[in-house]
Amino acid sequence: MPQYTRSELALLVLASALTLGGTQSALADTSASSSSNSRSSSPSSSNPGPGLQEINLPAGPLATALNTLARQSGLTLAADPSLLAGHSVAALSGHFSVQQALNTLLAGTGLQARQTAANSYSIVQGDPDSLPPVEVSASYIPTDQLPAPYAGGQVARGGRLGLLGETDIMDAPFSITSYTEQTIEDQQARSIADVLANEPSVRAASARTNINEDFTIRGLAVPSQDVALNGMYGLMPYFRVPIEMAERIEVLKGPSALLNGMPPSGSIGGSVNVVPKRATDTPLTRLTLEYLSDSIAGAHVDVGRRFGDNNAFGVRFNGMLRGGDSTVDYQEEDDELFTLGLDYQGERLRASADFIYQQQETQGMVRQFTLGPGVTDLPDAADGNVNYPGSWTDLEMEDSSGVLRIEYDINDRVTVYAGGGTRSSSMDALAGNPMLINNDGDYMYGPAWQIFNVDSVSYEAGFNMVFNTGSISHQLNLGATRVDQDEEIFFDFTSFAPGTGNLYESDNSRSVSTAGMQSNTVPWEDTTLTSYALADTLGFFEDRLKVTLGLRHQQVELQNYSFVTGDPTTEPYDESEVTPVVGVVYKPQEEISLYANYIEGLSPGPRAPVGVPTANIPPFESKQTEIGAKADWGQFGGSIALYEIKQPGGELVGTLFVSNEQRLRGTELSVFGNPVDNVRLLGGLSWIDSELTETSNADNRGNHAVGVPELQLNLGGEWDTPFFSGFTLTARAIYTGEQYVDPANNLEVDPWTRLDLGARYRTRMMDKPLVLRLNLENALNENYWGVATAGYLHTGDARTLLMSASVDL
Repeated sequence: MPQYTRSELALLVLASALTLGGTQSALADTSASSSSNSRSSSPSSSNPGPGLQEINLPAGPLATALNTLARQSGLTLAADPSLLAGHSVAALSGHFSVQQALNTLLAGTGLQARQTAANSYSIVQGDPDSLPPVEVSASYIPTDQLPAPYAGGQVARGGRLGLLGETDIMDAPFSITSYTEQTIEDQQARSIADVLANEPSVRAASARTNINEDFTIRGLAVPSQDVALNGMYGLMPYFRVPIEMAERIEVLKGPSALLNGMPPSGSIGGSVNVVPKRATDTPLTRLTLEYLSDSIAGAHVDVGRRFGDNNAFGVRFNGMLRGGDSTVDYQEEDDELFTLGLDYQGERLRASADFIYQQQETQGMVRQFTLGPGVTDLPDAADGNVNYPGSWTDLEMEDSSGVLRIEYDINDRVTVYAGGGTRSSSMDALAGNPMLINNDGDYMYGPAWQIFNVDSVSYEAGFNMVFNTGSISHQLNLGATRVDQDEEIFFDFTSFAPGTGNLYESDNSRSVSTAGMQSNTVPWEDTTLTSYALADTLGFFEDRLKVTLGLRHQQVELQNYSFVTGDPTTEPYDESEVTPVVGVVYKPQEEISLYANYIEGLSPGPRAPVGVPTANIPPFESKQTEIGAKADWGQFGGSIALYEIKQPGGELVGTLFVSNEQRLRGTELSVFGNPVDNVRLLGGLSWIDSELTETSNADNRGNHAVGVPELQLNLGGEWDTPFFSGFTLTARAIYTGEQYVDPANNLEVDPWTRLDLGARYRTRMMDKPLVLRLNLENALNENYWGVATAGYLHTGDARTLLMSASVDL
């Protein structure tokens, strides 16, 4: 019997699944259409007509069926839960209009659906014209559920706005996008960076297989350590955020100090929140086998169950193994992820617990470049397959997290909540830090052994209350957060001889090892972030006009240490600041929302050196002013935003404070949903005018900011082909304009365009749903530079083939 590696064996299984799915699809479709256990009153179950869509609802409680219908169809529903209690429905399967599906589900219940706006309905008792509905939320979503997906399923109808809670996109005075599990799966995302590739305001700021996975949002740096878990900082894996356990990836553009508190690194460009998966009423056992070029194979299992009275208890498990040779020369990857999500949904009490374990290893890690003084004309970007500074580099990371959250409804108007979690992260890397030294792509590097350990604890508590004062509605929110984070480091760069290389050649000749060497970590930085916030959203004219006012008091405590001795290198930093927010939303029509906001972000000020009596500088307040408009035409939506962000900064040089500031003025356009039948669009464009308004070097004043392109465009489309049922073709273009690498604006990176192509096929295998996916990222194998706002350079990803087969068992 031939011997196979783990990667080869997984690839053989994947190929078998792909073949089996194709040969059995016709038989599976026939058996599915003849099932006698589901109702199918569709006018045309094989050839859906205009306005009809495929609906598949299992038998069960009416409330669950309506919630599932809202998710599948992108509806907004409102209902009093007491009207739905005690009603059950049979399974519903076929092609229906929205009204047909609602009428079928409500038949015999004494309830009716009344349309209140485009794609919006209310469930009422008896004659819909004689009894107004009681709306319990912006859409029919129990408080323990997420906002429903928008039409097309790629993004959600709302997202979490930190202190303000789950908010419909049309009611949010901010720019927010919430990417769904469907998008994550269909694009075969391997990390959060793959999901953010849909976002025109975001760009990757580091190589995929670098130590850390960082981003820019609205032209400002957002490192991976600032990604939140259910709105809480300090709990997600520190350097690279996994994706298999995510139900939603929510992106809020712009500063968000009042909404979320100050993130651990003080980033102000925006915030990214991961919403973990929860078990649904429908049992789930999903197996996905995948293959990535060069020869990476993997498997992902996703299991969810609910049990107990009224399905009150839920369990969701995700496990992933992936490994093999990547598209980068001499590079091997091995990833493991295991997550467990538990939840309880009672009449008044809701509780959840999440546990995350992730282990990653990369042999032949790729780092970013710095620029030496000999570079006067930036070399062309190398092929994404090139390994630099060499195959000897090695990276091992391990993360474990646990978090518990509890909510309790004191009554119908007041809810209290509390949460707490802990995270432990460790990184052990033998890395080279290359520096380009001339215009021909030659570089030098110094190997370094780096160990970095991070332990953090995060807490939150608060309450929200809804009430009226006369004709004015109120949503009052009070919250407190605290993040304690301790970092340790070991850094040895003196025990290894430096080396040289060339940007266009992979190097497999050198061997560098830490065998027999000793390591001893010492304290690096201790951080404590404590904040208290109060906000009130006032509704006028039956909530057509909403005004949000709020304040957050943020305290920042920091202590730095020497990575050599572990001794303090600065005086302790203990400063605080109060940041406000003003947000306004006005709906002249139900499908149009106009909004404006003023909000601030916080970054730590410089710390006074040891022995220097100069007081620490309070946290820098970055200020954003934004206006915009959003449209929701039922099946298709979009938005436009115009903003200005002023980001101050500076440093202490002895006892002298030297300030700097950059100003960003931008315009963002976004589109999502189904503009026509069987076609989905997702993406938009971002235009930013950046300027260095204050600099320590007067010659740089008025220049463009480093790593901020003027134009960024991301636009993806999907087409459900009419000639082959279940077959979808996809394409996405990502364009990034020219950008500068230095504050003097002497070195400029050329614009680049990346084209991604794909296809998927939804069918059935042995009466089980099967999805076959194929994606080709960077199909034209474009070579390009990526730029961080700190001036680092990294090469773009090479052409990558991804295939997977996903079956619900």
